[in-house]
Amino acid sequence: MAEILTKSRARNIFYGGSIFFVVIFVGMTVHSHRYVVETSTAGMELSDEVVHGKHVWEENSCINCHSLHGEGAYFAPEVGNVMTRWGVQDDPEGAFEILKAWIESQPSGIEGRRQMPAYDMTDEDLRGLAEFLRWADQTDTQGWPPNDAG
Repeated sequence: MAEILTKSRARNIFYGGSIFFVVIFVGMTVHSHRYVVETSTAGMELSDEVVHGKHVWEENSCINCHSLHGEGAYFAPEVGNVMTRWGVQDDPEGAFEILKAWIESQPSGIEGRRQMPAYDMTDEDLRGLAEFLRWADQTDTQGWPPNDAG
């Protein structure tokens, strides 16, 4: 014999289900907050140079061609780990020098190759950009983006 769903039972199911899912939501929010607070992804200090470099990155719209940790355009190489690829992730002066040489050599003039535009950046801007890229390189991205190429 089938039982009839009365208004009172329907109301109890609605309120009971609502309370259940609110409790689950609050629990997941607390868990996420603890995880974010307790898990540090920063590999190096967020210095004034890093902040300046982020502004240089934005002002020159680097993300329109490059991706950073998988976010951005895919026209030019991913730069989230460029300092590791260049072997200067722990060397601020080396990072500055190699980035400065790279920027000054652009566009390369090689026919048929994607060309980076010429930028007229000050040493302060280049130093900041190098520090921003070193900071991004040392950020724990927890394996993102996946990179099978190594």
